[in-house]
Amino acid sequence: MSPTTLPAGLEHGHVTFLGAGPGDPGLLTLRAVEALANADVVVGEHDVLDVVRAHTRAGVAWMSTDPDPSTGTYPGVGTPQLTVVDSESTTVGVPALRDVTHLVMEAVRGGKRVVRAVPGDPGLDAHAAEEMLACAAEGVPFEVVPGVATAVGVPAYAGVPLRDAQGVDVRFVDARTASDRCWTEVGASDGTVVVSTTLDSVAAAAGELVAAGRKPDTPLTVTVAGTTTRQRTWSATLGSIAQTLKQAKVLPSPEGGRPVIAVVGERSAAAQRDQLSWFENKPLFGWKVLVPRTKEQAASLSDQLRSYGAVPHEVPTIAVEPPRTPQQMERAVKGLVTGRYEWIAFTSVNAVKAVREKFEEYGLDARAFAGIKVAAVGEQTARALVEFGVKPDLVPSGEQSAAGLLEDWPPYDPVFDPIDRVFLPRADIATETLVAGLIELGWEVDDVTAYRTVRASPPPAETREAIKGGGFDAVLFTSSSTVRNLVGIAGKPHNVTVIACIGPATAKTAEEHGLRVDVMAPEPSVHKLAEALADFGLKRRATALAAGDPVTRPSERRPGARRRRTT
Repeated sequence: MSPTTLPAGLEHGHVTFLGAGPGDPGLLTLRAVEALANADVVVGEHDVLDVVRAHTRAGVAWMSTDPDPSTGTYPGVGTPQLTVVDSESTTVGVPALRDVTHLVMEAVRGGKRVVRAVPGDPGLDAHAAEEMLACAAEGVPFEVVPGVATAVGVPAYAGVPLRDAQGVDVRFVDARTASDRCWTEVGASDGTVVVSTTLDSVAAAAGELVAAGRKPDTPLTVTVAGTTTRQRTWSATLGSIAQTLKQAKVLPSPEGGRPVIAVVGERSAAAQRDQLSWFENKPLFGWKVLVPRTKEQAASLSDQLRSYGAVPHEVPTIAVEPPRTPQQMERAVKGLVTGRYEWIAFTSVNAVKAVREKFEEYGLDARAFAGIKVAAVGEQTARALVEFGVKPDLVPSGEQSAAGLLEDWPPYDPVFDPIDRVFLPRADIATETLVAGLIELGWEVDDVTAYRTVRASPPPAETREAIKGGGFDAVLFTSSSTVRNLVGIAGKPHNVTVIACIGPATAKTAEEHGLRVDVMAPEPSVHKLAEALADFGLKRRATALAAGDPVTRPSERRPGARRRRTT
């Protein structure tokens, strides 16, 4: 039996020492996700807890091992501050100063399943072994779930191979604890050296290697915030790295204590990194993109943006509420069961959601659609139906809109269609285009308000300031209403922000609100809109590189700089 699936109630509980990897939540192993899903308590630093949080169940207790801000001491070095946090991340009780080993032992009492999450891999963590020995001494069962080591994962994301076909040696050094003998050994070798250090200590580590025998012109790469969308890498040599960081205005800086991974050796040569830097070369790498949609609709779009390297920020601009008078909807759903309709047409994900919720209210499921033809506008709507267990019979072959659906909709034929009625669940503000077109084709239409759309509440003040102040690199508008509602609840995006619109009507509304449209989707699809923004980012990067300019994000441009409209 897997230790992560042990039955609850063991007298001494169970501890999983889990490697959370270097920072990208996507690098968590399947075993790690399994352990997190079964955890009662998760212990770790705040940054590590953020990596694993999405894979835990509701009600899990969080224990932070971050250093005491008043003393600056860290786990295993001093006495870390223990903060117990519930599932809503609010502090419970008064923080107490404890040793991390005692913290873990306390958490495991009463049969708790405890996950002790550490950065990178537990086998390379300086203090995990001590905590494991404490568990062994107390008879507490534990397991170790390996993770992607930071010293290995970060160079991979930076496009820096550590070995080649010649089988060069690779040495790993922690500059904070390295002895003179260690520096002498790695300095005398010609292999690749991976140094874990801090931003303001890189030059000192480079100096140690030069003093130990490495040539000053040995290539060096330095990566900060590796495997995250904040990642940044500098290429230099052992002799020039201090000047490189100074010219890049990285140092001096209050954030000089940030951890970095430095790779020293021929394998980190800049010419190779230019070809192998797959992560930082993503088309929207590091772009903060505003997604003004309902949260349900934004999920898949945000996932696509992340695949391009962007950091999506979802701001609901439309709230969906039940109709004021539900009786019409109730009669229509009952009519589905009694055979009143030949067709049902869904024009949005929200329409699918509204019908599904009404079905569940009556104890119905997808089987109630038996014998009824189903139409859907758009891939998102069709996907929502499939998730419900219904495969659409008709999806527009051309334009994904009401007009596109009408082009493919068959006219009513009394010989082949025993029933002449269509059920159209829609929003309260929907246009009459589809209804008029269906009537013209000979169908009777029950045009039913399935849900209401209302303007959402304003986002937090910080988000509003970022929108108006140029804190976002791009904003995606997926309808005219998202333009009107975003401007209404948060203000007009800054002129350096790239404006992307799903179609001509949305673009026209944006321009009416004083916005300059930079990107337009080739067809009315949220995924095509994201692709178009990614293409814009690629062209922007290529233009900067061709001109010999640094690649920057739109939000990094000088405030007030004029933007060219692209076609």
